[in-house]
Amino acid sequence: MGDGEHQQMSARVLLALVVPAVLVGVVSALLLLGVSKLAGQLEHFWWHYLPQQFGFGGFDRWWIVLVLTVTGVLVGLVVWLMPGHGGPDPATTSLVEAPQPPRVLPSLAVVTVLALAGGVSLGPENPITMINIALAYWLGHKLLPRTKAVLWVALAAAGTIGALFGTPVAAALILSEAPAEPGGPALWDRLFAPLVSAAAGAITTLEIAGNEFVIDLPRFPGGGLTDAGWALLVGALAAAVGMAAVYAFAPLHRLFQRLRHPALTITLGGLLLGGLGALGGELTLFKGLDQVKELATSYTQHSGWGLLGLAAVKLVALLVAGTSGFRGGRIFPAVFVAAALGCAINTAVPDVPVALAVACAVEGLLMAVTRAGWLSLFTAAAIVPDPGLLPFLCVAALPAWLLVTGRAEMQVRAEPRAAAG
Repeated sequence: MGDGEHQQMSARVLLALVVPAVLVGVVSALLLLGVSKLAGQLEHFWWHYLPQQFGFGGFDRWWIVLVLTVTGVLVGLVVWLMPGHGGPDPATTSLVEAPQPPRVLPSLAVVTVLALAGGVSLGPENPITMINIALAYWLGHKLLPRTKAVLWVALAAAGTIGALFGTPVAAALILSEAPAEPGGPALWDRLFAPLVSAAAGAITTLEIAGNEFVIDLPRFPGGGLTDAGWALLVGALAAAVGMAAVYAFAPLHRLFQRLRHPALTITLGGLLLGGLGALGGELTLFKGLDQVKELATSYTQHSGWGLLGLAAVKLVALLVAGTSGFRGGRIFPAVFVAAALGCAINTAVPDVPVALAVACAVEGLLMAVTRAGWLSLFTAAAIVPDPGLLPFLCVAALPAWLLVTGRAEMQVRAEPRAAAG
């Protein structure tokens, strides 16, 4: 067998993976929903219950600054003092990483809930994926000690991604970008069990929470060469904006690390996020998924400069949150930035259909932030689900990828960790 060929796995081997894949997918979805539900309860307490009890606005500027600063203090104390220290520095990790030891998970779950509830501009995808991978590997290795770690990593990552997006397609596309071992299983053999896990996670989420990933924009009227030209320009512009953030990521991380103490670093991050939240308002807080839906229905009430301001504040908040030590993912806040940018382009140049502008901006900016082509294209297509946009998204991907490939990524190299405290 040549190096470029792959082994075919038997149906019996693949079927044996169905039960563990379904279990991992369902549990991954339930953990995601549980953490999100707990964070939602705490969010309601901080941003609605307390303001109502004491008679002030939940999103008054002084309250935004106070809550995010307190969130920074609490997350910093957990990272400093709690066993596991909230896991590795989030600026050094990607969406799918090697399994963490179980002792890391309680503190990682706590800081994730605090950040989601406190309005930090990060999503749940990275820490939840890390938690699910660690649990799947730990339990799976005990029950089936002969299985390889890569299986449990793939199942947990796929289950979580399927639950996050409400469809197994995203997991298939992301995992298809992973390099295959020479002489290893063929692509669809490698994808079989993860797809089962992703489908189980997606169905669990849809049954319990429904599909929350679609925004309501005016329908794309269809177009030709002119719209293809706009797709090229918007995709490239969004990718360039994303790369500006990428190049600022590592230097900003180094600045925060000069404080040399996680409690101080994250508290300062919380204070800065509070100031940004006070500047940008309610729409620029939290992970961004609910806020991008609100933006889609109210963008006509903002000027082009106002929309650019929302995008800029959210992008800076994403950088501060991602480099100061808060645990969370960058996909959802990046989607908000791109949606605000796309709406601003439509406001400035009404000839550019807003659905086209938003979808191409999401794709281009995510390519810079995630460096995952399939994920970027899929997210854009899922956010604005119009089949007529697909050819233009393929067009927009070309200049965007040329701008980002081979360049710096939004991740820094991990350094040996000094003992906390």
